[in-house]
Amino acid sequence: MRSFLSAVLIVLAAVLVPLGAVAAWAKTEIGDSGRYVSTMAPLAGDDAVRTAVAARVTDAIMKSIDVGPLQASVASLIGGAVRAFTTTTAFQSVWDTANRTAHASVESALTRNTGGNDVRIDLAPAIQQIKNELEAQGVPFANEIPVEHTDLTVVESTKLGPARTVFRWLQRIGVWGAVAALVAAAGAVLVAVRRRRALVGVGIGLAVGAAVLRVLVAVGRSLTLDGLPSDSDPSAAGAVYDALTDFLSTAAWAVLAFGLLLALGAWLTGRLSRRGRQAAEGPRPGPAPAESPDRS
Repeated sequence: MRSFLSAVLIVLAAVLVPLGAVAAWAKTEIGDSGRYVSTMAPLAGDDAVRTAVAARVTDAIMKSIDVGPLQASVASLIGGAVRAFTTTTAFQSVWDTANRTAHASVESALTRNTGGNDVRIDLAPAIQQIKNELEAQGVPFANEIPVEHTDLTVVESTKLGPARTVFRWLQRIGVWGAVAALVAAAGAVLVAVRRRRALVGVGIGLAVGAAVLRVLVAVGRSLTLDGLPSDSDPSAAGAVYDALTDFLSTAAWAVLAFGLLLALGAWLTGRLSRRGRQAAEGPRPGPAPAESPDRS
C-alpha cells in the first residue's frame, strides 16, 4: 500500500509541474502590471519589434496627411525619423508607458468573452513624441501629423476561445499548484518503503513534467502565431510571445535539470552504498572442501 501510494504521488507531482508553473505564471507574471511591464521592457531593443512599430507608426501618419506629389518623399523622411526614434532611450520610456496601458488589454482579452478585447499596444504616445521631434527639427508638414490612437494588434480575441476559461482557473490556482507539486514529491519519498528508489522516481517524474511544460510552450507559440491578424508581423509577435513565456521556458529547463540530477544522484548513491556494504562484509565464504577418506 505504501509503495502504491508513493507511485500515485509521483505521478501527481509530474502532472502538477506544468499545471503549477502555468498557474504561477498566469497569476504573478501576467496578472501583475509591474511584472508585465518589466517582462516587455527588453523588447524595445528587439529589431523585429522596432521594425514593426516603425512600420505601423509610419503607415498611420501617412494615412492622415496628404502632400500630393511629395507623398513618397515625405513618407521616406518620416519613416527614417521613426526608425531612428526607435533606437533612442526616449522610445524605451514610450514603450514602457504603452505596455503599462496594454496590460489592461491583455487581462481583458484573457478573462472576458465579449468581442473587441484584442491584445493591443497603443502607439499614440510614440507618434506624439515623433511629432515633437520633427517639429523641433523643422521638418515640413510635421505640424500636420495628427496624434490618434494607433494600435499594434498582437492577438485577436476571437482566436483565444476556451483559453479564457482555462486562464481564469489558472489565476485562481496561482502559486498553490507549484506548492502542491512540491508537497506531492516530498510525500512520495516519505511514504515509500524504499526511499532512495522513490527519489529516483520523483526525479524522473519532475523531468517528465518539465518536458511536457516545454512542449506546451512550443505548441502555444505555434497556435498564437497562426492566429495573428493578416497585417501583423510574425517576427515581432514571436518576440513578444517568447518574452511573455520566458518564465515558463526557464522554469521548464530548471526543473528538467533538477529532476534528472536528482534521479541520477539517488541512483548513484544507491549503487555506491551497495558496493560499500559488500566491501565491508568481505567475500562470502565458499562451500567447505570435502574431506579425504582416512586410509590409515
